[in-house]
Amino acid sequence: MIKFRSEDFDSSLLVTALILSLIGILLIYSAKHYSTFVAERGIYLKQLGWLFLSFCACAIVFFIPLRFYEAFSYVLYFMAVGTLLIILIFGSSKMGAARWFSSGGFNIQPSEFAKIATVFALSRYLAYSKRSIYSFRWLGVVMGIVLLPTLLILKQPDLGTSLVFLAILISMLFWAGVPIFYLFLIVSPFISLICAFHWAAWAAFFLLLVFLLYRLRLNFLFSVSFLLLNLAFGMITPLIWNRLYDYQKDRIIVFLDPGKDPRGAGYQIIQSKIAIGSGALLGKGYLRGTQTKLAFLPHQHTDFVFSVLGEEFGFCGALVLLGLFSFLIIKGIMIAHKTRNAFSSNVALGVTTILAFQMLVNIGMAVGFLPVTGLPLPFVSYGGSSLLSSWILVGLLLAIHYRWYEY
Repeated sequence: MIKFRSEDFDSSLLVTALILSLIGILLIYSAKHYSTFVAERGIYLKQLGWLFLSFCACAIVFFIPLRFYEAFSYVLYFMAVGTLLIILIFGSSKMGAARWFSSGGFNIQPSEFAKIATVFALSRYLAYSKRSIYSFRWLGVVMGIVLLPTLLILKQPDLGTSLVFLAILISMLFWAGVPIFYLFLIVSPFISLICAFHWAAWAAFFLLLVFLLYRLRLNFLFSVSFLLLNLAFGMITPLIWNRLYDYQKDRIIVFLDPGKDPRGAGYQIIQSKIAIGSGALLGKGYLRGTQTKLAFLPHQHTDFVFSVLGEEFGFCGALVLLGLFSFLIIKGIMIAHKTRNAFSSNVALGVTTILAFQMLVNIGMAVGFLPVTGLPLPFVSYGGSSLLSSWILVGLLLAIHYRWYEY
C-alpha cells in the first residue's frame, strides 16, 4: 500500500472515465425507457450498481503496488487461461456462445479480464527477455502468450474479443522496438487468410511478400518459413470458412453488401446508419429518438449504443464522445512514454490499446465501416464485465502515472 499524494494524482483520467460512464447510463436509460418489459426499463440501475463496483475495483487496482503485477504477471495469466478453459465446460450459454459465468442474475465474462492478464504476461516477457527479436524462440514465446487465450476465446466462439488480442500483440511489439517490416511479416499469415477468399488477391499478396523478403535480404530459413506459413494459412481458408457459424458468415457477407439481406442479417447495420444519420448536426433531443423509442434497432443498449447517441445528440454529441476517448488514449500513450519502468510502460501501452481498439471497432461497426463483431463500447455499452474491466484499465493507468519515476 502507498501513502496517497494528491498532487501526483491525475484526476483528469478519473473524471473522463466517469463522464463516459455516466453518458453510457443516460444512453442505456434512453434505449430501454420505452420498453414494454418492466425489467428492461430498470437495467440502467443495474449499470449504476456495476459502476459503483467498478469504481471500487479501480481504487483497489490503484493502491496495489506495481511490483505485485510484475511479480505475479504469469500467475495471473495462467489463472485467466484456466478460467477460459473452465468456461468452455461449465459456462452459461447465450445465443449459441458459452462466454459467461452466471450467478444470482449477474453474468461475468472472463475474456474481459483475460485481456488484462495477457497484457501483464506479454509486458513482463518483452521487458526482461534478452533474446534477439529475430529469434524464432523469442517470436514463438510472444506468439504463444497471445495465441493461447485467443484460441480459447475463438472456441466460445467470440471473434470480436479475439481480435483485441491481435491488436495488443501488434501495438506492444511495436512499442518494444520491433521494426515495421517485421510486424508486417508477423501479421502476414492473417492477411493471407483474408486474401485467400479470392485467388487473384492472394496471388498478388504472395508475390508482394516474396518481393519484400528478397529486398530485405533476411535469413534464408527465416524467409522460407514465413512463405510456408503464409501458404498454409491461405490453403486453410476454405476450412475456416466452413467452420464458421452461420451468423458469423452472415455478418461478413452483409458487411460487404448490407442490402443483400435488409430484413435479416443486414437489418442491424441499416437501422444503425438510419439512426445515426437522422440525428444530423444536433440530434433529435434526449429521449426523442424515433429509431430508439420504437426499438427498430436490436441491441441498441449494448453493441449499438453509439447509434442512440448519434440519433439523440447528433454529430456534435458524437464529437464530444470521440473527444473524451481521444483524451484517454493520448493520455495513456503519454503515460507509457513517460514512465521509467519497462514493464509499466508496456502495460500502459497495452491497456490503452484495448480501449482504443474496442472504441474504434464498436463505432466503426455502428456506422457500417466494419463488420458486426459484438465488441462493446468501453464505459458506455451496457454490461458489467465490460464496465468493470474498463475501470480496471483506468486504475492501472492512474497507478502507472502516479509511480512513473519507479524503475
